[in-house]
Amino acid sequence: MEILGIDIGGSGIKGAIVNSLTGEMLTKKHRIPTPKDRKPKDMAKVVAQIVKHFDYKGPVGVGFPTVIKHGICKSPGNLHKKWLGLNVKELFSEATGLPVTVVNDADAAGYATMNYGIGKGKQGLVVMITIGTGLGSGAFFNGELIPNMELGQIPYKKYKKIELWAADSAKTRENLSYKKWGKRFNRFLQYVELIIAPDHIILGGGASKDFKEYKDCITIETPVVPAELRNSAGIVGAAAAALHGAPKA
Repeated sequence: MEILGIDIGGSGIKGAIVNSLTGEMLTKKHRIPTPKDRKPKDMAKVVAQIVKHFDYKGPVGVGFPTVIKHGICKSPGNLHKKWLGLNVKELFSEATGLPVTVVNDADAAGYATMNYGIGKGKQGLVVMITIGTGLGSGAFFNGELIPNMELGQIPYKKYKKIELWAADSAKTRENLSYKKWGKRFNRFLQYVELIIAPDHIILGGGASKDFKEYKDCITIETPVVPAELRNSAGIVGAAAAALHGAPKA
């Protein structure tokens, strides 16, 4: 089945048509910059523009960059405060005129990696970390999704959440070298290892393609590997979520 997957990020919203059985993207990604105000109505318009670009008429899967429960945004994350408590599923469905499934973006990326990528067949507790504007995290136990495990929200020193200090956006904002940023990211992974003791950690998002640049900075015992799907994982996982339905929690 061919499904449109859309990945919403802090800097860009991108989509593609995906073969939900194989995880293969059947079209090139279409990307539109995320509106600067990051308000619901403006972002919903962009989602509708992506649907129109592909002249698409079926179910849509959307990866959303914060906690989603029963289609409702439970935290604004790095978006506008107006998202809090909003039914994102209804907003996007109304904007597109199509049935939309909305899942946390890191959960979507993890779902793609666990079904089509390097995480396939891995048992125990597997955590997918998406490195971008924030630090998203998707957790799976023996292949089953544990939804909304947002480890990037952990407070750290003077920062309200550690992703403000250790995400790829912090590297860009402060013009950090990969060595300096890698030490920050390793600190974040140390907290992840301490709190939930995963069996495997898989890295996704834009910075995953440069893993070799900061690999030596990572000192935790848990095996850490980059995702094969990389920046495509959010789109592929969102499409798969539309096929199988969003998590109940």
